Amino acid sequence: MKKLFLLLLVMTASALAGAQTRFGYVNYDSVMTAMPEYALAQKSLADLRVKYANEMKRSEDEFNAKYEEFLDGQRDYVPSILHKRQAELQDMMDKNTAFRKEAQRLLKQAENDAYAPVRTRLDAAIRKVAQEQTLAFVLNTSAHACPYVDAAQGINVTPMVAALVIPQPEGATAVPAPAAK
Repeated sequence: MKKLFLLLLVMTASALAGAQTRFGYVNYDSVMTAMPEYALAQKSLADLRVKYANEMKRSEDEFNAKYEEFLDGQRDYVPSILHKRQAELQDMMDKNTAFRKEAQRLLKQAENDAYAPVRTRLDAAIRKVAQEQTLAFVLNTSAHACPYVDAAQGINVTPMVAALVIPQPEGATAVPAPAAK
């Protein structure tokens, strides 16, 4: 039994070693940024950034006005009022700092949430193309993540994936799939 298992294992390993593993590669970022959903997410995030920036500006203006008022009247304040006004200014500064940090966190979360459906749709398209082309895996060539890919060994699936997720203009034909090797 052990000999049979060992023989089967050796035969499988040698068969796998002789078989060529097919792979594809895609420029993930270029396809994602061309998707209509990406543009909508970008606009939504830009609007949210403007809202946070406006609130931060309002808070800073309010702080600056209070600070100028404090500087103008500090010589006339009795020590207890002086300390109270200083504490108020410190409290405003602390709240502004906390708000800025929270806004950054919320913007990052909003960015992740906005792009999640775009990535999910793109990943599904990549998976579909990979299965249709019987590829073992698909490399992401975006952002110099994969500095070299031998085009003779792999298949550039970027046009096929783009055809699935980016609307084609009327009259345009879909990108043909390369012949299987």
